[in-house]
Amino acid sequence: MAKRGKGRPINGIVLLDKPTDISSNHALQRVKRIFFANKAGHTGALDPLATGMLPVCLGEATKFSQFLLDSDKRYTVTATLGVRTDTSDSQGDIVCEKPVAVTQEQLDAALDTFRGDIMQVPSMYSALKFEGKPLYKYAREGITIDRPARPITVYEINQLRFEGNEVDLDIHVSKGTYIRTIVDDLGELLGCGAHVSMLRRTQVADYPYQRMVTIEDLETLIEQAKREDISPYDLLDPLLLDMDTAVKNYPEVNISEEMGSYVLHGQPVQVFGAPDDTIVRITVGDQRTFIGVGQMNDDGLIAPKRLANLEPSVV
Repeated sequence: MAKRGKGRPINGIVLLDKPTDISSNHALQRVKRIFFANKAGHTGALDPLATGMLPVCLGEATKFSQFLLDSDKRYTVTATLGVRTDTSDSQGDIVCEKPVAVTQEQLDAALDTFRGDIMQVPSMYSALKFEGKPLYKYAREGITIDRPARPITVYEINQLRFEGNEVDLDIHVSKGTYIRTIVDDLGELLGCGAHVSMLRRTQVADYPYQRMVTIEDLETLIEQAKREDISPYDLLDPLLLDMDTAVKNYPEVNISEEMGSYVLHGQPVQVFGAPDDTIVRITVGDQRTFIGVGQMNDDGLIAPKRLANLEPSVV
């Protein structure tokens, strides 16, 4: 039994619908306390302004959060035209205001320039680090750091609404894309400036939107458990997705329990017929128990890369 204050060895992923005006880390800590988990981590921060899908990894699932950081994302965003801010969102200081005289044809042409493979210069108000310090900390000190443009992919950018000085967009992008920067660049392209006034993440990888829960949902379940005199975990734990859902798009390699014991001790094993030179999801035995991810070499060896510590009391 876990010592009080240390948390439970609970493994899984909860799809939190993050509320606005709190940081992703604050939301993470609340979920960790509610589930009384021994470890927790999120898979890509949302700005305090933003709402929506924030996968929170609990326990051993934290070891695979990086794979979700690398996944595609989808957002709905409201761009307010005519006002540019230093943070490219409504929480920043206004740096420029211009009249808006944008036609539908101009908007269509501007949006088309963002589709496909493009280069993007990250915002100074991002969490990217320079010499170990986040860029936003330099920005708050009035310091601008030269940022090289990075390749990103905008798979889709669709207009949902264009009324007055507001444009609603649905955007599907690759990892590392800053929606605030797309909106700021759009405003500059249209000649009137723009900033994000609403941002909601609707998808991470292919996790279902319908499985998202709010902090209020979780707290309601705790109250329900008290009324029914049952453990809150009886109601909370079924909300968790299996931790291997973070890597389910990688090819599976199923090995015997004997081979699995070698892998769990950090030793590579020979596998025939598996894809060469790629990351694979490793499962063991007829039950296909997930034990981690490995790197396939071109000689048929699978080398452990990230392993779950599945003790008997945890499985």
